[in-house]
Amino acid sequence: MAIATKFSLKSLLSAGENEHNPLTLSDEQILDQIYTTHVHDHAETKFDVDSLFTLVENILKRSTHIVDNVVQGSQASLEHLDDKIAQASFTSPLCTLKQISSELSCKPPGEEIAHKTTLAILNKLSSYSWDAKAVLTLAAFALEYGEFWLLTQLQPTDLLAKSLAVLKRVPVLTKPAALQKHRQAIVELNSLIKSTLQVIELIFELEKLTVYDTKDVPALTPAIEQIPVDVYWAIITIAAIVTQIDALTTNSEHKQDLSHFGQKINITLSKLRKQITLSKQQIDEAEYYRKLKKLFQTPTEIMVVLKYLIFPKDAPQQLFDGATKTTVNIDVLRKKDVFLFISTLDITDEEIAVLRPVYDHIKTNEQYKIVWIPIVEEWTDTLRKKFEFLKTKMSWYVVQHFGSIAGFKFIKEEWHFKKNPTVVVLNPQGKIQHTNAFHLIKAWGLKAFPFTNSIQVQIDREINWVGPVVSGIHPSIETWIKEQKYIFFYGGHDKEWVQQFTKYATALSNDAVLKEKKISIELFYVNKEEKGIFSSFWSGIESLFVTKVHKTVDNSVTQEVQKMLSYKNETGWALLSKGSTVVLSGHGTTILKTVAEFEKWRELVIKKGFEISFKEYHQKIVSSTHRCSRLEIPNVAGKLPDSIKCPDCPRRMEIFISYKCCHDESTANAIH
Repeated sequence: MAIATKFSLKSLLSAGENEHNPLTLSDEQILDQIYTTHVHDHAETKFDVDSLFTLVENILKRSTHIVDNVVQGSQASLEHLDDKIAQASFTSPLCTLKQISSELSCKPPGEEIAHKTTLAILNKLSSYSWDAKAVLTLAAFALEYGEFWLLTQLQPTDLLAKSLAVLKRVPVLTKPAALQKHRQAIVELNSLIKSTLQVIELIFELEKLTVYDTKDVPALTPAIEQIPVDVYWAIITIAAIVTQIDALTTNSEHKQDLSHFGQKINITLSKLRKQITLSKQQIDEAEYYRKLKKLFQTPTEIMVVLKYLIFPKDAPQQLFDGATKTTVNIDVLRKKDVFLFISTLDITDEEIAVLRPVYDHIKTNEQYKIVWIPIVEEWTDTLRKKFEFLKTKMSWYVVQHFGSIAGFKFIKEEWHFKKNPTVVVLNPQGKIQHTNAFHLIKAWGLKAFPFTNSIQVQIDREINWVGPVVSGIHPSIETWIKEQKYIFFYGGHDKEWVQQFTKYATALSNDAVLKEKKISIELFYVNKEEKGIFSSFWSGIESLFVTKVHKTVDNSVTQEVQKMLSYKNETGWALLSKGSTVVLSGHGTTILKTVAEFEKWRELVIKKGFEISFKEYHQKIVSSTHRCSRLEIPNVAGKLPDSIKCPDCPRRMEIFISYKCCHDESTANAIH
């Protein structure tokens, strides 16, 4: 129950001159003082603190209820109060409680005195845990407060109670005139007792949560660190309450101002509630995460896994069927192999198109299903409209849940989902067959179906990797590949370099020696001005890189793909293939010189053939040229490696961070 009285600015300013006034001390200053009273020993004094708190709670709930009746002049029943039961083996720490009572009783009012009283109590309880300190102090108070108000009930009919009541000064406070005079003070005091009880109850609740790992429940760390200060404010408030009761029962003119303590206790109460609520939320999330992880590791029915992954508790478990434009139950995925297509609403038409051939391939095969899971952290009307538009472009199943995906944290951390789309492949038992097959599908298409890790291993042995990259970007390329022609793919950001390479490569392709040996060379310029061709080519290289970067199979292929990706932002580059088999790739500096100096190695072509001669002369130039290799890794879904071997030498590449802005609606994130 909140106390409306606010801090007096004047009293706060005057109190600031006294270093023992708790109202002017920061939490750090309070900690400094109370930690000197605490014995940091693993062998803390042990007793049944839970049972003691149970008894204290029973006493104070009934006592404050009696006070409410007395002040209001009513006779409300106590029957609705359910007393908790302490352990039968519990033994009261009575001597300790009496020692605490002696520290609390008969003290003049004042914040500094209450502070000193609190430090004295903490010194007596130095070997107890912080929650035990709070409960023992509250118990010492409850022993007196409970007895005081019990006597008000018994004295009219019991002579022993009547005599005891006189000694306890009960009539001084409970006579009608005294009640009328002190009504507001008693109400305020009783309210503060209830709030203090709630604070200690929450400290207990918080202590019970400390069995959880703070890595899973980070909200516990600041809450636990604050417990000593919270205990301090609970004990000093009890000291102030006892002083006020003494003042009221002696009709003293010097009363204890409880407003400051009331405000502090209510702030503490609010803070503890928030901390516990947040901690419990994080505990639920950690338990959910653990169970979800176990579900994916233990064979079960895929539908059970997907329900738990996608939908929060009590949410409708339905999907939108893009083929029939109807809503269906998630049961349609029972015993199916499922491709989870996961993306934000920033997905492009090109990215959606990657899945269309897969859908066309499986639409008559009931065993395989595609499900789009849109990742939206906070839905708005604008995002709902965008979602409705996007789902019309998809013929497969769509998760239509306008809330957070239950397993969003799992998807982000275990499947390393970032901004770009990913495809997670699951078998009918919910076992993960591939954590990100999107780039495998993009690079190899249906050749990699059904996109499992085992298929990936087979694909990784594939040396003819140029074909998937250039497939569909120009009709002539398909013909050149089928005819096993040599093809120079080249490009760069320096127009002069491009012109020079085109000139010398054209001369090379028309050379009489090569014509005589029936060596046919075609040129294909990957022009950055032709957005469709340029983006298709490099996104294909990036997809290949992502599928191969974690693999050790056929490392030479991985190195070639990585080398190509390192050329993307260079002044010039070229890749020579025979059909879809890579001969070599090179940086603009070395590859241009190799082609331009053809006259120096023309004779070698006659003796060793074109490929061997080209490679040998290029390697000779590479050996005499020094340049740094730079690799910018796209911010793709999936875990990126901690280190990468250099494509040009045996060393590991240094790690840098690159940022990029394209000045359009989609900006690149930081690239590690």
